Amino acid sequence: MRESGFLRAEQVMKEMQISRQKAYKIIRQLNEELAGMGYITVQGRVNADYFYERCRYHGGKETQQ
Repeated sequence: MRESGFLRAEQVMKEMQISRQKAYKIIRQLNEELAGMGYITVQGRVNADYFYERCRYHGGKETQQ
């Protein structure tokens, strides 16, 4: 369910099996990291590719590098 390339809190909650509050905290953290790298971020959403890269141990999304 990544139609726009972004995940919302509800999707982060489901992927990580965490509370809404924790999901927003993680989204904020990841967006701060992205902003520090010069990317534009959207409050309350996180880039799906970056989320899965940073949290690759969740939901069977682990990839070989």
